[in-house]
Amino acid sequence: MAWTRPALVSALCYRDPRAALKFLEDAFGFEIILLIEDEAGNVGHSEMRFGTGAVMVGSEWTEEHKSPASIGGMMTQTVHIQVEPEDGTIDAHCERARKAGALIIQEPEDQFYGDRTYRCKDPEGHIWTVGQTVRTTSPEDWHRDTGLKATIIKE
Repeated sequence: MAWTRPALVSALCYRDPRAALKFLEDAFGFEIILLIEDEAGNVGHSEMRFGTGAVMVGSEWTEEHKSPASIGGMMTQTVHIQVEPEDGTIDAHCERARKAGALIIQEPEDQFYGDRTYRCKDPEGHIWTVGQTVRTTSPEDWHRDTGLKATIIKE
């Protein structure tokens, strides 16, 4: 069985990558596409798909590769998930994540750029932003509504 990775894939470290795999499936609807285990059944590496994107899930494998749970909740990245209308509403997605154990740190809210988003932490402290486009806007609209200037460089 062969698969093609997206051009950009985030890799996240967890103390308990097996629990993370279950959480990401239950909370967000990710699908495991690759699972590598050692002889004892420990997760060595895994990859999960969501739409056309993917994320790698692994253990804390060096001093520089740690879960936020192991470093006082600190992190250098957050992950964004874009939910399509056929996946249901962003509000229903938020409730699914909450039911699976996500800590909702920002309830669903409409954004000036046309998305409705919520933010949550997974059980080990990684922050996830989940968005869904609910209206079409332009950089001109953003400037008019917020005073922020934005330029789309390339579509």
